[in-house]
Amino acid sequence: MPTKLPVMTKLNVSNPKVWVVIGVGFAGILILAEVNRRRLKARNSIKQDFGAFIERIELLPFPQPPPPAARLSLSGLSFAIKDNIDVKEYVTGFGSPAWKRTHEVATKTAMVVTALLKNGSTCVGKTIMDEFGLGITGENEHYGTPTNPKLPSHIPGGSSSGSAVAVAAELVDFALGTDTTGCIRVPVAFCGVFGFRPSHGAVSTIGVLPVSQSLDSIGWLARDPSVLHRVGHVLLQIPSIEPKRTRCFVIADDLFQLCNVPKQKTVYVVTKVIEKLSGYQTPKHLNLGQYIASNVPSLKGFIEQSTIQQNGMSTLRALSSVMFLLQRSILLTRSSASVSHLRILLASTFTLAVFCPSGGKALTAMCKLILIVDDSRYEFNTNYEEWMKAVKPRLGSQVTSHIAAAVTLAPENIKVLYKVRTEMRVAMQNLLKNDGILVLPTIADPPLKLKSRKGLSAEVHDRAFALLGIASISGCCQAAIPFGEHDNYPISLSFIASHGTDKFLLDTVLDMYSSIQDEVILQSSASPLPDTNGSIDASELLKEKGNAAFKGKQWNKAVSYYTEAIKLSDNATYYSNRAAAYLELGCFQQAEEDCTKAISLDKKNVKAYMRRGTARESLLFYKEALQDIRHALVLEPQNKFASVSEKRLRKLIS
Repeated sequence: MPTKLPVMTKLNVSNPKVWVVIGVGFAGILILAEVNRRRLKARNSIKQDFGAFIERIELLPFPQPPPPAARLSLSGLSFAIKDNIDVKEYVTGFGSPAWKRTHEVATKTAMVVTALLKNGSTCVGKTIMDEFGLGITGENEHYGTPTNPKLPSHIPGGSSSGSAVAVAAELVDFALGTDTTGCIRVPVAFCGVFGFRPSHGAVSTIGVLPVSQSLDSIGWLARDPSVLHRVGHVLLQIPSIEPKRTRCFVIADDLFQLCNVPKQKTVYVVTKVIEKLSGYQTPKHLNLGQYIASNVPSLKGFIEQSTIQQNGMSTLRALSSVMFLLQRSILLTRSSASVSHLRILLASTFTLAVFCPSGGKALTAMCKLILIVDDSRYEFNTNYEEWMKAVKPRLGSQVTSHIAAAVTLAPENIKVLYKVRTEMRVAMQNLLKNDGILVLPTIADPPLKLKSRKGLSAEVHDRAFALLGIASISGCCQAAIPFGEHDNYPISLSFIASHGTDKFLLDTVLDMYSSIQDEVILQSSASPLPDTNGSIDASELLKEKGNAAFKGKQWNKAVSYYTEAIKLSDNATYYSNRAAAYLELGCFQQAEEDCTKAISLDKKNVKAYMRRGTARESLLFYKEALQDIRHALVLEPQNKFASVSEKRLRKLIS
């Protein structure tokens, strides 16, 4: 039986209630459309500025001098500043809504900003940063994460994330940031632009919220090396003419083992450029970790005691531990009393750096000045803790642990940390003098994907800070330079020069970069370099000579004998033995490669697994090292060395 459809009643248009319903419905549609329009506009706005800015402002430059005076050096350039730098009549937000809400507007503009305005540039905004400057990912849970123009699905790096993005997206000509533990160097590496961390104390920090006054430097970021150079001349207040010096490059071979970018795109490019330019000496090669271990004796107390040999990588890991202890033990808050002390201290340090001659007396004087902080750090920590308790801010998840450590950590003998820093600066001065430049990767790994659940693994963390801690602890100046791409990720190399040789370093970058660009383009399209190990064949006699040289601690000679044996025989033992000699020399990447070859020839070579595990641990690849040690334990369950190594690696990973 067919179903009866309900009879539709006629709409009574004369009923006013009907028109009310229609009006409400129409208004709802209009409101919904407006909400969607505003959302779309906001989304487009974010895309337009890549989410780089926390606040748009306009600070106009000082007037140009009348003719015939030359135009101001930064005329026509625009810049942005990080959200921890003061601008008069604006609240300095420190990347935190809670901080911004509970603090008054700044009464003065930071000295660095004033210097840039005086030289003709225009400030157009404040940029997003990691909350309180604690982090290197560039993520901010409150304000959002700026979009990396080079890799939109990856993090931009931090904590000067907005500054790097604004430059990379061509929203400004240059930007200001601060660098404590890599806060400029990481984002410029991830976004493919230039960054400069000046010598510690070389640029005034008055009007800048500090994270750690022993490590903080105000730096700048740019797309063009000439802009980087011009900004440096303004902020460093250095004479435009200086005697030309011969340049002596030192390549840190051990540090290039930490990253997977082919040397053809890094070290080879630098070497070829140096060959073409006049006034550049043939580069030297160095194991920097071993050099630091021999020349910074106070670091020994920070090196983990383990069953593996003490090598350069463990030294660099210890150096980064000292950096974090310094940062967390003196994290500062802005309060009237503490900031006045801080500004006097920083101004004094700045004056000393400018007017004292280089050498032991200046270093000693600076060390004495900085030890003033030791007496007042508890006041700083107390002030910060009081603010935390009073405000109870909602912190980003990644920031909470940093803040907790900063508030609660108080090293029993902080003077040892300062001693490491002083020794490190002297060691770098002795290595580089006033004409040396150290070459190293800026960062070891490519940027993580956005909102990565795992975050920074222990291995990535340790590899990053093994590189970043060198300039932070020594106070040396460092320039991060884009070197093209590998697997669609930006490559960044760094040049480090002695404390106080900032102009020399800026001049070098400007002098070399056009040649670097040419060589990068050439190598990106070139065939891979041939394997220098040659063809393979067999000889026991050479192996025995290698063993004898190894027992006599003649590691280089042992490598030579094993290499000759490998040319004569494709033998797993020869590769494994050469790996052992490479380990003693600190050549961990070569040791890993030899062990991998040995394992491919003999799946039951326990020594090869053990040695590859040691090499990978030294390269800070803990998970892979643990897999090798477990393979060895499967083959030899009673191996005590492997058991101890497994426990240590599990602890490192956790």
